[in-house]
Amino acid sequence: MPRSPLGTEDMPGRPDTPAPAGLPHHQQLLHGTDWASLATPSGTGESLPAALARLLDPDPAVRADAARDALGAVTHQNTLYEATVPVARYLAAILNRPDLTAGGFGPGTAVPSRPPTLVGLLTWLGDTAYDADDESVAIGERHCGERFLHEYAEMRAFRDLRPVIFSAVRPLLRHGNAEVRDAALVTAIPLAEHPHLAGHRDELVEHARRLLAGSSTRHHRDRALDALDAWGPGTGDPEDAADIAARGQRARRTAERASRRGGWTGGHGEDPPF
Repeated sequence: MPRSPLGTEDMPGRPDTPAPAGLPHHQQLLHGTDWASLATPSGTGESLPAALARLLDPDPAVRADAARDALGAVTHQNTLYEATVPVARYLAAILNRPDLTAGGFGPGTAVPSRPPTLVGLLTWLGDTAYDADDESVAIGERHCGERFLHEYAEMRAFRDLRPVIFSAVRPLLRHGNAEVRDAALVTAIPLAEHPHLAGHRDELVEHARRLLAGSSTRHHRDRALDALDAWGPGTGDPEDAADIAARGQRARRTAERASRRGGWTGGHGEDPPF
């Protein structure tokens, strides 16, 4: 991927929050990427730079529209495209910039005046991480053979990027807004499957237990419980009656989908991403 010759000190505007380790400045990623050469579900990424740049607009409404334009352009049927990883790299580079949330939270309170764009970006990164997680690889190999991951370059590239994305997401686990904290945790969980991130799993277990003590959001609770099942043996059973009922319902839906699709159980209820 080409990069701009500009260094961070040469970028226009006010001083910036440093990019996460392993990432160039976000302006380098924006202007040094040949977006028009990258495949998306509906063509190329030629329109992506304008939308990605607007994610840092001072107006929260403009940022929300930009998120829909940018992320919608690279999202379709749980598939990773050539443009997916460059978009993920750019999002990781801006997640902790204060201008991403400027004006998006009510004054003097942790309650947002509108759902912050930051939550949407985290959700997209988390959904993409789940589409590239170990379970998705295993399912792909069962359906397409052992060379599935070798031949799916976009998924390999995203999986290699997981430590870099995690380094950007991790500070948000202690964000002042609970919606952001919970979204950050749900995003961090599939990223932490990467072997280099194994040392962070105990930390995520503690955040998962915190989420379960305060959140009633079904999707978030399911992801937190999955993390405890995988990484928190012997820590007690945090499930309540609603969790147990939801887990049974999810298992039944998964079995029904598998029966209809000849065994496919991955993704978010759509067709296999290949």
